Amino acid sequence: MDQSRREFIKTAALGSAGVAIGGLAKGMTARSYNRIIGANERLQVAIAGLGRRLGAYYEPIALKSSNVELLYLCDVMQKQRESALQKFSKHIDYKPKLENDIRKVLADKDVDVLINATPDHWHAPGTWLAVQAGKHVYVEKPCSHNPREGEILSMLPKKYNKVIQMGNQQRSAVESIDLMKQIHSGAIGQPYKAVAFYIANRGAVPVPKAAPVPDGLDWELFQGPAPRQPYQHDTWDYNWHWYGWTYGTAEAGNNGTHELDVARWALQVEHPQQVSVEAAKRHFADDGWTMYDTMDATYRYAGDKIIKWECQCRNGYKTFGSDRGVIIYGTNGSAYVDRDGYRMYNREGKLTKERKAQGAEAGTALGGGGDMTTRHVVNFFEAIRGKEKQNSPIEEGAKSVLLCHLANIAYRANSDLAVDETNGHIKDKKAMKLWSRDYEKGWEPPVLT
Repeated sequence: MDQSRREFIKTAALGSAGVAIGGLAKGMTARSYNRIIGANERLQVAIAGLGRRLGAYYEPIALKSSNVELLYLCDVMQKQRESALQKFSKHIDYKPKLENDIRKVLADKDVDVLINATPDHWHAPGTWLAVQAGKHVYVEKPCSHNPREGEILSMLPKKYNKVIQMGNQQRSAVESIDLMKQIHSGAIGQPYKAVAFYIANRGAVPVPKAAPVPDGLDWELFQGPAPRQPYQHDTWDYNWHWYGWTYGTAEAGNNGTHELDVARWALQVEHPQQVSVEAAKRHFADDGWTMYDTMDATYRYAGDKIIKWECQCRNGYKTFGSDRGVIIYGTNGSAYVDRDGYRMYNREGKLTKERKAQGAEAGTALGGGGDMTTRHVVNFFEAIRGKEKQNSPIEEGAKSVLLCHLANIAYRANSDLAVDETNGHIKDKKAMKLWSRDYEKGWEPPVLT
């Protein structure tokens, strides 16, 4: 919210208070009155990308304590916009505007906050455009499509004095925060290894074929910063994740982000020294999936610390007894944590402490949302107001997402990677060519140093 508007609304609220004491001002509805009270801290919000993550935002936006107003629902697909309006009508008593073009939303000076839930190739560009337009941004994971974009995002908060938070919602889970405090205080000795895993039973996907652009889809705007190509069937609706590297970041970026973030949090590490992977497409050999669906990645850090990520996204066998989570090994014990809570064990393997989550958060189901997402979004709102410390500054989110990118680059380059632990850069010049990507002319990233 710009200062002039903040001061204007604050003055209006104070002026209205005199006539409102003891009851509503004459001719003023309860809703109008409530919009005035607290308006100097009210955040005007826009959501871009109205697909499977939409349900995660109902509660944090609808909560009276959040003190926000939803101004825009933006998506390049008409039916997504119309569906989102209908769904949100069950949670709020007013109608946000529907918009196709994110650039028009960002041009509106009344918008304070962008929730960026677009496809991966739009995450960083949508974020830097929003910040440059004076908005704070909550961006879904992964915050970037490639490592260079993560570097750019990490520079934005200081340059533009804006809050950016990634949707790594487990950073706001009460139980996970509790466990990390204990681990970092020596509860399991010195943590030295974390095994992060994601297991799902995704099925076959169609082989992309040339097709007319679906009715209501702005294909030009869907592509946005990506090089232009003809539309192919089923690309726009989720399966862009698996159809090459133009839009998606494979399962590492899609879901590995969450568990790798928790693993890095537990071990308190920054950038690895070496990355190696074993990965391949193991299932449905003739379907449209073009990248790995199975990966075993190993990240080696200074001090003999290790993070491993195991991905079986099309084989539902629960190797570790759950579909996703992190095991942390220490010199004097171990811990297991997921979205349902945590368990701690001594060195003999005896359970010493257990804490279950009081709420619910989606595991491997598409879309999701839940209490920890609500806490994470509300934490973002309160950080903007200066009332809470961010649970996950974008600089931290970008470091975790870099692990996903490094695994993808090792896979694509078919090579182990030696990494500069001071900045995460790859020492091999050939592999380093994948540090960024090609952009459509006019959509190039800003030059920041």
